[in-house]
Formats: sequence, C-alpha cells, structure tokens
Amino acid sequence: MKSFGELRIVFMGTPEFAVASLDALVKAGANVVGVITAPDKPSGRGMKMNESAVKKYAVEHDLYILQPEKLKNLEFIAALQALQADVQVVVAFRMLPVVVWNMPPLGTINVHGSLLPKYRGAAPINWAIINGEKETGVTTFRLQHEIDTGNVLLQEVIPIGENETAGELHDKMKETGAALLVKTLQLLAEGKLEEMKQEALSGTDVSALPHAPKLFTDTCKIDWGKTAFEIHNLVRGLSPYPAAFTFLDEKMLKVFACTKEAGQHNLQPGAWETDKKTFLKFACSDGFIHVTDLQLEGKKRMLVTDFLRGYRFAENQQ
Repeated sequence: MKSFGELRIVFMGTPEFAVASLDALVKAGANVVGVITAPDKPSGRGMKMNESAVKKYAVEHDLYILQPEKLKNLEFIAALQALQADVQVVVAFRMLPVVVWNMPPLGTINVHGSLLPKYRGAAPINWAIINGEKETGVTTFRLQHEIDTGNVLLQEVIPIGENETAGELHDKMKETGAALLVKTLQLLAEGKLEEMKQEALSGTDVSALPHAPKLFTDTCKIDWGKTAFEIHNLVRGLSPYPAAFTFLDEKMLKVFACTKEAGQHNLQPGAWETDKKTFLKFACSDGFIHVTDLQLEGKKRMLVTDFLRGYRFAENQQ
C-alpha cells in the first residue's frame, strides 16, 4: 500500500472551482503526475486563445498537462496510460468514457457540489438555492457508468444563508470540497475509506429526490405569478451567473439581488412601481420584489439607486 504522498494522481478539471482542489492537493504534498483540462479556446474581440483556470494553475506550478479534444482519442489514451496513475480525480470536468475512468487501479474519484444522491446533475449549487434548501454539501464518490451515481466516500454539510447567492455558496463550497478531497485521498491511501451505495444512503427512492439539470434561458426568466419567496430564491440561485431576468420598457433586465415585501395589492403580476430615486419594485403573487442590484440590456451592472439616477422611464409607464 502506498502512502498519500506516493500515490500517483492524475487530476481532471477546467474552471476556477476545480483550481481550489488542485491547489489543496499540491499544498498537501500530493504527487500529481498529470493534469487533464480543456483545450485552449479563442474568445473576446481579438479571438485571443484563452486557457482554462486549471491550465493556468498547472503551468504556474510546472505540472504536466494534457488537453485532449476527444477523450477517446488513441493518442490521449496512450499518454494517459503512460502516466501510470494509481487514482484519478475529477472536479468540474466533462463526462468520461469507461476506458478513461476505469483505467487506474484505485479508480476515479469525483467531487460533487451536493449531498448525493440529492441534486445529481450539472447545476447542484444553483438548484439547491432555487429550491429554498437551508443546507447542502459536498460529496466525494467513485465514478461509475451512470452520471453522479457512484458509491459515496465522504460528505460534508454546508449551511445555506437566507440571502446567500450561488456565487457565494460556490466560493465556500470549492474550499470545503478541496479539503474533503484531500481527506478522501489520505484515507484511501490508508485503506480506511468505507464506501456506501447512494440508494442505501438516501433511505428513500432516489428518483424522487430533487435533481440539478442544466440551466436554460427559460429557467432564468422570472415568473411574477409566483411568491416573493420563490422569486427571491430564483434570483439568489442564479446570481451572479447566468442571472434571473425580466423586462423593463421592453428591454431585458437582469436581477442579481433583491428583497421581499409582503402585502396585498391589486396589480397584475410583473407590474412595477418606482419613486425614480430609491426603489424599483415588481408585483408578485403575495407582495413585491424590490430589485436592488441589476443590469439593463446594453448597460453595465449597478445598484438600483445608481440606475434610477440616470434612467428615463417610458412616458406611458409609472
């Protein structure tokens, strides 16, 4: 049995969320023999080649990097085999083919942003907040064929604040997940990990638990016929990206933060009121939503007071 520092680890990840886990491994003295990340992509007005957050970190720390276009490419498979990994780690990466995740003798471990089996899917942080959960967590588990279904290794609960946004929870979760990953690999090296099937862990029918599908435009459009509680959660769960939206004077208005006001009214859902100085509020089914942080189509993001100071409303509106 190898010690933690002797384990040959291949790390797979792309965005900033994954960097925290890679950094935690490096600082803990892990033997990261290779980093797999997305290919560079052109972006911006000048179509400059943009490197992933994980690649930038790997370059700075002189780690060996592979950037395959296709994970079934024979040259990539050969290069991956040559690294002779004992275990692979996946944090915010693509789906892996069996030939990849089944390659190392100790398997492939994934870090997922929920307490599995709840919130399987692409957007667990967002959906936990949108659904009004008071807590979520992070899970390390073994990859198997069906996505997010493998045996659970370790979990840690994370409380969700009443006004916490997806962005804030993301930043908190990436650090918690990074520490949990290091602990998982340390216990793996010591032979002390106890795996548990997700079905046994849930104590209920897994299919009945909330899922976390990919976010689409329809997900982000505010339905003013819903309650202030539901809309507030939607705004938090989509802030800062991709952001909940509505329309003002026929222009898209992204909403990054809001507050709730309870009370009866006779307005149509989505009708708005403003003093043109301090507040802009929209009617919902059981009160109002005060928009406090916003971005109108074609404008920069700003606080509502700054927005109202410079905005001229259409003459036929309040």
